Amino acid sequence: MKLELSYEAKGFATYSKSDKTIDLNEKDKKISAKEISDTYFFEYQMKITTESKDSFEQQADTFRLSDIGYNGKPIGELSQDEAQALVAEDGFFGIAQTSQRIADFVLMGAGDDAQKLKAGRSGMLQGFKEAEAMWGEKLPEISYTTMQKALEMVDAKLAELGGSVLDTSV
Repeated sequence: MKLELSYEAKGFATYSKSDKTIDLNEKDKKISAKEISDTYFFEYQMKITTESKDSFEQQADTFRLSDIGYNGKPIGELSQDEAQALVAEDGFFGIAQTSQRIADFVLMGAGDDAQKLKAGRSGMLQGFKEAEAMWGEKLPEISYTTMQKALEMVDAKLAELGGSVLDTSV
């Protein structure tokens, strides 16, 4: 039996193009289920990698600091003093303003719905946990203080609505 082989480049993988004719003996005619599933898995993995990369690039291209209200000098062009002023207690990226932006996102999304507030609070904690994992170690202390202040604002709204962050159900 003769088999014509030809490869083409797809995604990140590089294949060499070949037009070889090879002879297969009887035992080589069978392809195992593992080989088939490995091939499908590899193809799937390549497709997901490409789609993820494209999605991330689109997200990175669409997010701007102006989306969160920062209209100052580009971050890369800041002097050390200017950067320190931005992360100072009352600076745009300081604890007060950043915690307010985080809390406002949840408060505006939930309105006066205690269940949505609890879900938003849970999302804040989950996002923070994911940030810690991405960072690979403990985050800078300003992050913990900022999150604590944001949680206090959400908790205050929950208390105002008669809700509680403690789950007392059994």
